[in-house]
Amino acid sequence: MAEGRDESIKKLFDAKSAKVNTNRGEEYFADLYVKCQKRLGELKAMPATGGGVDLRKVLEEDGFERRDFLKWASATTAMLMLPASFTPLVAEAAEVMNRIPVVWIELSDCAGNSEALLRSDGPKIDEIVLDIISLEFHETLQAAAGHQAEKQLEEALELFRGKYILFVEGAIPLGIDGNFGTLGAKAETFKDHLLRLADGAAAVVAVGSCATYGGIPAAAPNPTDAVGVMDIVKGKPVINIPACPANPANIVGVVLHYALTGSVPELDSLLRPKFAFGYRIHDNCERRAHFDAGEYVEEWGDEGAKNNFCLYKMGCKGPMTFNNCSIIRYNESVNWPIGVGRGCIGCSEPDFWDKYAYERPMANAHIKAPTGGVERTVDQFGLGLLTAAGIGIGIHAAASVMAGKKNSDEKDA
Repeated sequence: MAEGRDESIKKLFDAKSAKVNTNRGEEYFADLYVKCQKRLGELKAMPATGGGVDLRKVLEEDGFERRDFLKWASATTAMLMLPASFTPLVAEAAEVMNRIPVVWIELSDCAGNSEALLRSDGPKIDEIVLDIISLEFHETLQAAAGHQAEKQLEEALELFRGKYILFVEGAIPLGIDGNFGTLGAKAETFKDHLLRLADGAAAVVAVGSCATYGGIPAAAPNPTDAVGVMDIVKGKPVINIPACPANPANIVGVVLHYALTGSVPELDSLLRPKFAFGYRIHDNCERRAHFDAGEYVEEWGDEGAKNNFCLYKMGCKGPMTFNNCSIIRYNESVNWPIGVGRGCIGCSEPDFWDKYAYERPMANAHIKAPTGGVERTVDQFGLGLLTAAGIGIGIHAAASVMAGKKNSDEKDA
């Protein structure tokens, strides 16, 4: 009976893990390579829309050697879960990104994703996004304002209809007929503005947790009835890049994938690209060994904290969160929240502000989990009491608790 139960749990964990299948075989990648070559050939034949800026020249002027750029291309190829043989194609794709028009709008947000984008690493953001990608409109970054900005937007929508990628930052308020958010001389609601721009887009990319799920504007009691892009836009490819803020590497990765293939990357059930969200934080965490050993930080500043023990008891939501933070990190890959001693708050998951953003473990959350409950205490894990996303930790946690109890009993004896 126990074996059957454990096997059922393992199957559920495997089904929910959203792991990316990287073992597709030589034939698949050989075919994909040819398709990418054809796609890049088509882009090269198109006129550059970003002022004809040459990436190689820009990089040389900024002190980047060709070797540095190829290292970045190699790392990006790995992030996109492509074989190393695709590195030259990824480099080529970066060089023709000025053939892809981008329109970026901000709705109910704090501009945190734009701020993060400005601090991107690799070829810096002013080379990649402002000079290489044809950024046709962005309220925060552009010089134009008022009527000039509106004119610039309308011209871009008409000139690049059916070709531009629409990036959306921020939630969409639906309350009081949408009048919690309006813009322009015509006081167009955020919803109507989004639908009008999405109509002419080749694809729509929701950037950050506010745009993907509603984020903080949608937190209880959600006074403006805010929702995410995928709740509004239908009939168009929608790509979600959640997190608060979204990692710039994942934003650039989506554009590069589109440049390479002319299509959106493989997505999970929440429309997130699997190359970025096919991992649980917990599975790639540098403190995972401490979790398996039952070694936790019990309170801030204790010996466990000084020795980088697991932060689960301090509220870390890594076991419930899918993201590649632990792999690519932030601030030019220098660090990430858990690396500096702060637990994950699950910001790439739906309703994170209400469900995960607090400094206590799930045991004390008193929320209704998708599978019908949460564990009663962190030391009383039950294999059937974990959330679907975090169910795989049950076996390890239970083993850790039993091992700790056994050691304690031996000492008492």
